[in-house]
Amino acid sequence: MLRTALISDIHANLEALQVVLADIETKNVERVINLGDILGYGPNPVECVDLVAERCEWSLMGNHDFGALYEPTNFNAAAEASAFWTRAQFEAEQDNKLAAARWEFLGRLRVRVTYGDFLCVHGSPRRPINEYVFPEDAINSPVKMQQIFDRVDKYCLVGHTHVPGVFTDEPDYYPPDDLDSVYKFQNGERAIINPGSVGQPRDMDPRASYAILDETEKKVEFYRLEYDFAAVAEKIHAIPELSDWLGDRLMEGR
Repeated sequence: MLRTALISDIHANLEALQVVLADIETKNVERVINLGDILGYGPNPVECVDLVAERCEWSLMGNHDFGALYEPTNFNAAAEASAFWTRAQFEAEQDNKLAAARWEFLGRLRVRVTYGDFLCVHGSPRRPINEYVFPEDAINSPVKMQQIFDRVDKYCLVGHTHVPGVFTDEPDYYPPDDLDSVYKFQNGERAIINPGSVGQPRDMDPRASYAILDETEKKVEFYRLEYDFAAVAEKIHAIPELSDWLGDRLMEGR
């Protein structure tokens, strides 16, 4: 029985990541994969990269990872400032061997992974790093959804929006609450699954979000976990280069 923990959008939130990884250890999971954005917004980018490198079988390149590694493009002012501050944290490492290992890890983040019936990207199959697939797209953007599903043979795993849920090729969107936190694969139905955000939820619920894919039982289980988001917000507020707004919205889940 292969059970895979799906995490995404950690955004340098060490407290949330530690709580999620500790919970995963209790769930009889064989592996952990990360769907992108280890970096950005949060106060502990170096520690999060080290932990993901240690615990995840593989990780995808998110737009904030790309922004810190190369150049932040199409970012708002707060996100851009965070990208430059994040880069400086890695450049400040005095151990040249350790610094090189971290840059090498970031440089090897993958844009697209396919295994079995699953295509994995950070954003969308159409634009794997940057395109958002929002819940409202299922109703408001049928052409966009059709073009995206044209690139999905069976199932796709994504992050990027920080909102957990399942898109089907009807098209429709189901938040975890509508599924009693479990999505069961249906014969002939294509689906795009988002586990939500570990470190920056945006569905008005500040709790850390992740999911477990059970390929034997043909289902995805969604989880929400409490953590000390106020402490993380305080750390953000204490860093002059990071906008206070990033900490404020963390506590509101937006």
